[in-house]
Amino acid sequence: MNPKRLRSLLDAVKNGEASIDEALAQLAHWPMQDLGHTRLDLQRELRCGFPEVVYGAGKSSGQIIEIAERLMASGGSALVTRVGSACAREVRARVPGLAYDARAEALHTPAPAGSGRVVVVSAGTSDGRVAGEAALTTRMLGVAAEELCDVGVAGLHRLLGHVQSLREADALIVVAGMEGALPSVVGGLVDRPVIAVPTSVGYGASFGGIAALLAMLNSCAPGVTVVNIDNGFGAGYAAAQICRSRASAAARTKHSAMDPLTTERASRLPSNDHANTQFS
Repeated sequence: MNPKRLRSLLDAVKNGEASIDEALAQLAHWPMQDLGHTRLDLQRELRCGFPEVVYGAGKSSGQIIEIAERLMASGGSALVTRVGSACAREVRARVPGLAYDARAEALHTPAPAGSGRVVVVSAGTSDGRVAGEAALTTRMLGVAAEELCDVGVAGLHRLLGHVQSLREADALIVVAGMEGALPSVVGGLVDRPVIAVPTSVGYGASFGGIAALLAMLNSCAPGVTVVNIDNGFGAGYAAAQICRSRASAAARTKHSAMDPLTTERASRLPSNDHANTQFS
């Protein structure tokens, strides 16, 4: 149950539009619902701002169907990552409210209108699944995301033409395999948070993404943080939280500036004119 639906339910009880017993019936499975194979955390959105996200790998289509149905019935969004196309077809046949992003390999309900701006930068086309997962996750959390693809360091001129766009983003996600150098390059060009995502793309000595991971962890560019190998979801979630925190801070600042009590207190503060007095 999301905050909006819970507030509506409480208002209905307060206004006599719903009985206490009716409200209790709606809250019967809150905050957790045991499906036998899965214990759904239905209070997650209230605590963390977004419903529980489902990791689809290793789950059967039947399990995903039941999980998605319960999440959607609770009034929340649904995002299921790491779902193959065959499984997705079976799930969508039973849960038509879900869309399938084949590039990100994820099932999802419609994304809300986005605010803020995250740019997902990927080194090569082969990094597309991880980059797509990062972009989709960001959008599902209510933050606008756009992608800049195939701008790896082997052709650095492809990136340099987009530096101004990168500098105007609220946060950047940089996805790269091979030697994993791209986040360091981007981090040296912008004054924005950079979330680096190593991918398992590469030949033998890349060790399934470990080479890129170690390179990113050892970046000399300040402001670069690193998530796990192929973890586009984690990067998208972190970037969205950064944007939402900035929006919340801006809203608090605006509210404080409009608060007459704050203005009155500020007017009573001692003058700072004496700071310019010359002493000998």
